[in-house]
Order: sequence, then C-alpha cells, then structure tokens
Amino acid sequence: MDSSIPNLVTEYEEFKPSTEIDIAPGERRKFIQPNSLKDPKLDQLMTFLIDWINVTLKQDHIVVQSLEEDLFDGLVLHHLLAHLGNIKLDVEEIAVSANAQKQKLRVILDTVNQLLQITDDHNLNWSTELIHKKDLVSTLHLLVAIVKHFKPDIDLPQNVCVETLVLEIDKTGIKTVNQLEYFTGKSDDTEQDQNPEADGINDLFKLGSDKVKIVQQAILHFANKHLGRLGVVVKDLTTQFSNGVILILLIGQLEGYFIHLSEYFLNPSDYNEKLYNVTFVVELLKERGLLKHPIDPADVVNLDSKATIRILHCLFAKYKDK
Repeated sequence: MDSSIPNLVTEYEEFKPSTEIDIAPGERRKFIQPNSLKDPKLDQLMTFLIDWINVTLKQDHIVVQSLEEDLFDGLVLHHLLAHLGNIKLDVEEIAVSANAQKQKLRVILDTVNQLLQITDDHNLNWSTELIHKKDLVSTLHLLVAIVKHFKPDIDLPQNVCVETLVLEIDKTGIKTVNQLEYFTGKSDDTEQDQNPEADGINDLFKLGSDKVKIVQQAILHFANKHLGRLGVVVKDLTTQFSNGVILILLIGQLEGYFIHLSEYFLNPSDYNEKLYNVTFVVELLKERGLLKHPIDPADVVNLDSKATIRILHCLFAKYKDK
C-alpha cells in the first residue's frame, strides 16, 4: 500500500466534519487544516473582517455572520464596492439561481481585479468558482486585498498564517500537499523594531502613486540594463518578478555567478513552485547581507507591489552604479 494513503485518509477524516469537499477532476483546492482553524490569529482576522463589513454596510441593514456563508452569492461584495468606491455595477441586486450568482460574482471580481491592476490570472488567490463554493482561503485573500486597496490606513491583524491542505484530483488519483498560507504579513512597526535601518519603502508608499511610479521606472530601467544580456525584457515589475525566475537571473548577473538550474524551478507551474523560487531569492539575499527588511515571499508571489519593490530596491541600492 502507498505509504501516503493512511496520512491522506487521516487528513480527510479530520477535514470531513468541518469542510464539505467539493472538488472536480483537474481542480486544485486549498483547505485550512483543522488545527489552524482554531488559531487565535485567524479568528482575530475573521472577526475583524466581519465587524468591518458590518460597520461599512450598516446603513444598508446588511449583517454578516459568516464569511463563507454570507459572501458567496455576491450581494455583500456588490454593496461593499458601492460604498467603498462608489462603483455601480450592472448586476442584479439579488441573484437567486446558482448561474445568476456566478454571473454576478464574475462581474464583481473582474472589477476588483481591474482596480487592483491584476493582469495575471494565474497568480490570483480567488476566482468566481472558489468564492461561490464558499472557499474560506479565497474569500479571506479577496477581502484582505479589498481592505488594503480602499482602506490602506486600516491596521489589519498582522502575521496571520495558517496550515493548508492542497487537494488535486487527476487521472492518477488524489494528490495532497501541506502548505503554509499567509493572509497578512508583518506590520511596518514590527519591521522597524526588528531592523532599525529603514529602507524608505514604507515612507515612499505614503507619498502617493506618482512618487511610487518614479521609483518603479528607475528600478525597471536598472533591471532591464542588466537583464538585456540574457535577452530578457521586463515591462511589469509586479507580475514578471512574482515567480522568482527573473529575480534569480538578475541576482546572477549582478553578483557575477551562475545559479544552477537544479537550485530552482525555471518554469514554475504552480503557486508552490513560485513560492519556492521567491523564498530561495530571499534566503540568498539574506546570506549576502543585502536584505535589510523582512520580506514575506508569499507577498511577492501574490503580486504585492511594496514587497516586490522592496526586494528589488536592495539590489538597486548596491548595484545602481555597476
């Protein structure tokens, strides 16, 4: 018998009481492990988001009690966009059928993705199907992204990380992977306390988007100058560096050595491989004393522009005159 089968059965049985497994062949789903569902930090984040939604939608007399059960049909998300961004969508107020709910969600999520300037769907932590299936992991990622975009000054509960079980069904059977999932990173105050050498990135993002764009253009020019020898052209800092490959190539060019292909995934095909690459980059920069601020590799994979600029800035600061 395959030695992984008993563990899979145990994990599934632990999961069964709290989670209805709804996964189709070829689909990949993440489920929060039962022990992590009891994590006080996760509970704090969920309570915070529920309270924030209820305060925001108080005048609409909408009361959310469960993130999974109350957001899947699109009604709450529809009202949130209307209140936070004065966004009017051409959708039904109340969608009754599953098809109508999915259509409504599709319009809402397309709008959110445009607001967040997300162009690479492969890196998204949410989708119409996942939200409609009451997927807690996707729902949390979506809400955190909405809060960060519309209310960047709100202090979300920080350093919320859970253990997840990733399930995938293919022709050979069920594949499982245990994975850490980060919803929020460390607070700026924590970063400053841990490292008194401020890199200026937090202050940069407080100055406005025009200042951020100036820095992005300078880093873009710097990266393309050194990557040009490899025939690599970067047009979008956030998306093109998110899988770690170009970061690894850039470090090799700047530091003057070749990083063997066995050390990383040259063509990462999923989230785990991208996370492995970026984690490898972070550790590499730490070893060389280049990284002055803590960086959560998941933030880079999840298209967080501040994390991406921070990791590139440490290279720019040392090699800008090279």
